[in-house]
Amino acid sequence: MNTNHHDTDSAEGTTVTDPVCGMQVDPDKTDHHAEHEGTTHHFCSASCRERFVADPARYLDPQAEDAAPPAPEGAIYTCPMHPQIRQEGPGTCPICGMALEPEMPGLDDEENPELRDFSRRFWWTLPLSVIVMLLAMFGHRFPALPVETRTWIEFALTLPVVLWAGAPFFVRGVQSVRNRSPNMWTLISMGVGAAFGYSVVATLAPDLFPESFHEHGRVGVYFEAAAMIISLTLLGQMLELRARSKTSSALKALLGLAPKTARRLNDDGTEEDVELSHVHVGDRLRVRPGEKVPVDGEVIEGSSNVDESMLTGEPIPIEKSPGSNVIGATLNGSGALVIRAEKVGSATVLSQIVQLVSQAQRSRAPMQRMADKVSFWFVLAVIAVAVATFIVWGLFGPEPSWTFAIVNSISVLIIACPCALGLATPMSIMVATGRAAGEGVLFRDAEAIENLRKIDVLIVDKTGTLTEGRPAFHSTLAAEGFTQDDVLRLAASLDQGSEHPLADAIVAEARRRDMTLETPEDFESSTGIGVRGKVGGATLAIGNTALMDEVGVNASVLATQAEELRREGASVMYLAVDGVLAGLLAVSDPIKATTADAIKSLHEAGLKIVMATGDGVTTAKAVAETLGIDEVHGEVRPQDKIELVQKLQAEGRKVAMAGDGINDAPALAGADVGIAMGTGTDVAMSSAQVTLVKGDLRGITRALAISNDTVANMKQNLGFAFLYNAMGVPIAAGVLYPFTGLLLSPMIAALAMSLSSVSVVANALRLGTKRKE
Repeated sequence: MNTNHHDTDSAEGTTVTDPVCGMQVDPDKTDHHAEHEGTTHHFCSASCRERFVADPARYLDPQAEDAAPPAPEGAIYTCPMHPQIRQEGPGTCPICGMALEPEMPGLDDEENPELRDFSRRFWWTLPLSVIVMLLAMFGHRFPALPVETRTWIEFALTLPVVLWAGAPFFVRGVQSVRNRSPNMWTLISMGVGAAFGYSVVATLAPDLFPESFHEHGRVGVYFEAAAMIISLTLLGQMLELRARSKTSSALKALLGLAPKTARRLNDDGTEEDVELSHVHVGDRLRVRPGEKVPVDGEVIEGSSNVDESMLTGEPIPIEKSPGSNVIGATLNGSGALVIRAEKVGSATVLSQIVQLVSQAQRSRAPMQRMADKVSFWFVLAVIAVAVATFIVWGLFGPEPSWTFAIVNSISVLIIACPCALGLATPMSIMVATGRAAGEGVLFRDAEAIENLRKIDVLIVDKTGTLTEGRPAFHSTLAAEGFTQDDVLRLAASLDQGSEHPLADAIVAEARRRDMTLETPEDFESSTGIGVRGKVGGATLAIGNTALMDEVGVNASVLATQAEELRREGASVMYLAVDGVLAGLLAVSDPIKATTADAIKSLHEAGLKIVMATGDGVTTAKAVAETLGIDEVHGEVRPQDKIELVQKLQAEGRKVAMAGDGINDAPALAGADVGIAMGTGTDVAMSSAQVTLVKGDLRGITRALAISNDTVANMKQNLGFAFLYNAMGVPIAAGVLYPFTGLLLSPMIAALAMSLSSVSVVANALRLGTKRKE
């Protein structure tokens, strides 16, 4: 057996080159080896070894570089213009003919195989196209070169350009006809095919053509037009593909945030560095100063400040101590932490963000549906215009009229390619969603981006949206026959089954006092008004006055005390035991430090702010007066929130709903735009169209700015595409010829067509350069 020792760097010859990534590896220290054809190869990581084992020839055969890289097993590819087209492995879109792209890019993605293929075809045939063009333009100045000889040279040089370099265009053109989906490739293949086919017949059988077709001693041929159209279209596609590749940079940047390894603490007291894929829920991980947090988890030892700006867009580090939650890929400060892994793999916040951004990038804006319909009929109209141009010039044009007819009809077909129209909105959406993710705003789809700018009313929940969402226990009051300890112990026992942050505060206080809690039975959550169940054989209900009314308990005995607590901004919950009022519990939830600024900026943006909360009316009004909120609704249930949304919509308002709890989910789903706090429940986030990673309402202002910028960018792109075609087609058809003598060469038409697509993509990329104020 041989051992792979090529490319050693050290003097002792102890390192070898990893054939996958090119890193130097010590064979005695790495655990990753693979044998192939009697030779042992060594790798820096398991992922490199797996890639090598899957396809050794790709990394050992230098000729393999020209081959398109195989798609990862199960990798889904989709069309950037038509995201409904999805398949395993690469291919072309049956609707528009565009090359499919990986739905989820990877950090180790190689150069786009279509870009590499088009580049090879372009550079190999560009000299041939240039020579053909020079012969066509200046060949008649060389008497030593007979006309027929020159024609055959042009034919020979054009043949590989059209049949090899242009082959993908003809394949896609045929597919567009077969799929009854006319697109840019329909026009290009028809234009090139007409120019080349006519020229071939004119070369092989010139006697078939009348005298009017002769110029410079031969039947006019257009090999130079066919060849240069192919070359210029290839150039345009290369520029476009390079620009399009930048739209996935945001996703790759997010993917690159995650560390590659984690330091795991074993039960025997030892520590080891393991790959992130080997981390499991419950593992204890050490995060040293300056390291990235490997996965989502809870701090169990140590304290530090963690920079979460890469995911939330907020620059101020957050203090972390035992009990605090940390997010994978965030940067630890100067302290050391030990965390317990709670979410790994695709369940982490980073993975979910990447999935959401990818999903949003592949969605279609309402504007795009309009552009798709226009493109379909536009292609058919262009073909009709090209036919009419051919007939009108042939019958009524100056001599050689049919030569003019051919040239102008080909120019019409080429310049009118609707690629710029099709790219106008998808490129804007892809860039905008990447920019938004970097600012802590996640759009679920393109429709959310387009609709957010239209909202004029924002409904907000209080707990967890305006406030910290981490309420602290305030006090208890007991009714006759009960003690304060009884009230707290019973309430905490029942609240163990609740997900509400107010319940967490009550349970935490009971445990702080070392109270013995019982396991609740028959637990039932009346979402938005409270909970019910049995504890120690007694039937309990904890909630607001609406719940007390439902269970037939008179809460007026403690109404005065409750009102005083609410005026202080505390949330009050009543406890009923076996149908009798036992007391009340007060929990205070401080307003977020950023909420006042957020409300001010939203007012400046022209929004009406409405609070809808399950808390008491007095508590809600106290918070609303502090923040300057326009309208308040207290003690509302989930159905009340959705009814409020529907009432405002019936008045003609465009409504956004911002919330973080399960009780907000129906209203989030029913609003024109639902906005979930990233610090809230999964149910809320799955019901919303927009998620604020940080849970900071200031993110809505950023989201509004992105929405306005994106829609303006899409309108610019669509306007340019429509204007370009509206001006280009008539000029190509020759409408200016009677007045100015101006005609558009097919080569110039091809160049203009390519540059129009590139300009649309470049304009979309400008979105990524803007930053939040």
